[in-house]
Amino acid sequence: MNGEKTNGFYNAGTALAVGLIISSLILGWAYKATKKGDEAITVTGSAKRRIVSDLVVWSAGVSVQAPQLSDSYKQLSDNIPRIKQYLLSKGIPEDQMTVSAITTTTIKKRDADGNETSEITGYTLSQRIEVKSADVGKISQVAREATELINQGILIESSAPQYYYTKIGDLKIEMLGEAAKDAKERAERIASSTGNSIGSVRSAKMGVMQITAADSTDVSDYGVYDTSTVEKDMTAVVNVSFAVD
Repeated sequence: MNGEKTNGFYNAGTALAVGLIISSLILGWAYKATKKGDEAITVTGSAKRRIVSDLVVWSAGVSVQAPQLSDSYKQLSDNIPRIKQYLLSKGIPEDQMTVSAITTTTIKKRDADGNETSEITGYTLSQRIEVKSADVGKISQVAREATELINQGILIESSAPQYYYTKIGDLKIEMLGEAAKDAKERAERIASSTGNSIGSVRSAKMGVMQITAADSTDVSDYGVYDTSTVEKDMTAVVNVSFAVD
């Protein structure tokens, strides 16, 4: 009787022990699976393209000064048409030119201490002509040659041309796709090096677009948009987080 009781306790104890072992294995596997499912790889992908500006904006102005307002206005009125005629002679259509409003500055006499008085000694009038064109090469050349007007007695003030690329919106979408593909390839290489593979995308965030002078290393947290050069490098960046399988 005692033997049967002992065997019963033994069998029950063995079953309990086996049950605990199996439960521990199941719980351990579940914990490991949950933990692994929570793992993620976050990588940065990028794509770069060389772009050539297809729009140029250039402006030139003239300022005149005379004791009388009427004299200043007459000088300015004589110069602006001559500048327009010069640009027309260079092959720039009139519909690509925009003439600004006249800016008037009153000049006042200063005392011995350099303080401005109420006495008016003259007037300075300024006006600018802006050219906006898709003919980047031609406008760039005209901007360099515009100092020829000085020989004609026109003290022209020429600004540096500003160069833009007008198809950024379309190219941006394409490049973000390339950057995302680059991010996936980077994540796959990292995961495979540890014997894992990547799963679905957990999150994705687009970085700022950098448009820099060709071969420049300039970057900014707020993005860069270079307008000083015709050729530029456009860089798109995305940060993507992938699940680890």
